[in-house]
Amino acid sequence: MAEPVTAQPQPIEGTLLVSPVQGHRKWTTGLFDCFSDCKTCVISYLCLPCMVCNIAVRLGDGACMPYVVPGSTIAMRTRLRTLGGIQGSICNDCLVMSFCEPCAICQMSRELNNMGIK
Repeated sequence: MAEPVTAQPQPIEGTLLVSPVQGHRKWTTGLFDCFSDCKTCVISYLCLPCMVCNIAVRLGDGACMPYVVPGSTIAMRTRLRTLGGIQGSICNDCLVMSFCEPCAICQMSRELNNMGIK
């Protein structure tokens, strides 16, 4: 028969350091620089869902994730900013993706290209 438990587990002592992640650089292209890459602009205009799924795959997520998980395009933009060390905030990401999604998707695609993530 097993021995009875005579002592409770003790809490682990330690400090959790949480600090805001600040990027060290700006986006390599502006939000409204869509015509600097006409191919991406045209593809985004004709089939925005295809471009969004492509960006999800390039970021390492599933292709259907943007259309299965609510708010995932905001998370994708935040992830790209974090990976690239780009300045910004989640609030700004939310506003940009809510009001300028086609332009933001083009900007994200250009940024991934400039980061060498094909």
